[in-house]
Amino acid sequence: MGTNSMVSSCDLSRKTTTTTTMGNKQIKQHLETAQKTGVLKISLQRLQEFPPQLKTYPNVLKTLDLSENRFENVPDELGRLTTLKHLNLSGNRLVDLNEVVGELLKLEVLLLMDNFLTRLPKSLNNCTHLKTVNLSNNQLKVFPTMLCGLKQLDVLDLSRNQITEVPAEVGTLYVTELNLNQNQISSLAEDIAACPKLKTLRLEENCLQANALTPRILKESKICNLAVDGNLFNSKQFTDLDGYDVYMERYTAVKKKMF
Repeated sequence: MGTNSMVSSCDLSRKTTTTTTMGNKQIKQHLETAQKTGVLKISLQRLQEFPPQLKTYPNVLKTLDLSENRFENVPDELGRLTTLKHLNLSGNRLVDLNEVVGELLKLEVLLLMDNFLTRLPKSLNNCTHLKTVNLSNNQLKVFPTMLCGLKQLDVLDLSRNQITEVPAEVGTLYVTELNLNQNQISSLAEDIAACPKLKTLRLEENCLQANALTPRILKESKICNLAVDGNLFNSKQFTDLDGYDVYMERYTAVKKKMF
């Protein structure tokens, strides 16, 4: 029985070594190919640390996908990859995001869903080419105001976080779609009516009272798709609000254009 145990242990050791070697070979192949394509995808590799090869890698990457690994932080070396347009760090264990992300000035898409982020760096305000930011299913408690004022930003997903308040700064958000579903929002600044492009606002499953949707929001905003199910009011309270008819005119006009 002791002999069998030793054999099993040796076999397990060989398997682990083989798997690691295979993983390293795959990463090496991906890195070589990426020098030609500008696209590097190293996901589902159970990596806990940034691949060391990237620390001296040529600055040619436009897309970097490191999703579904086990990273707890992002190293300073990421800031070297200044040609990046698409960065996917979703499905890791990130608690904090390094300020160096703000050095990725050409970044257009930033995917960070399914992490443990509690805050974001102010330096993200430097990424003026951002078009899509997905922060769904993290642990953010404060609305990321550093994303306000970014004129290219079109879609911002903050669903499934712990945000309690939408602050006045939201009025300078340029997105056409803002997803705040499944947070803990009880306060909604009516400055959201000033958003120049906001068409779709998702606020489902929060802690809002009906009067949070003020006449200014309903009458003066450009919002034509307002999702509010699962809050602290019923549908009749919603339809009875001052300005609901004006909102419905916008909603109906958009629906007609679709058909």
